[in-house]
Amino acid sequence: MFAAATLALLVTVSLALARAVLGPTVFDRLLATNTIGTCTVLLLAVIGFLTGRPEFLDLALVYGLLNLVGTVAVLKFFHDRQLDDRRRQREATR
Repeated sequence: MFAAATLALLVTVSLALARAVLGPTVFDRLLATNTIGTCTVLLLAVIGFLTGRPEFLDLALVYGLLNLVGTVAVLKFFHDRQLDDRRRQREATR
């Protein structure tokens, strides 16, 4: 059963990788990259359960948090075209 789940996750990662390479817009590619990160978290959890090593779950949680922070940072960059708040400060003073 867990081998089937692992295989399904690997198929999902390969399809998302194809979408990340061939996506028509930046946001499609970002969504595919986020999907790959989520599948990697699930794959780490399944592998940790299969091998009997619960510390893999800790690694999966940390990787999931890094995936979230990275996605928010990339979205903020594409929205503002910069990572700091200087543009908003300049607009507020006008």
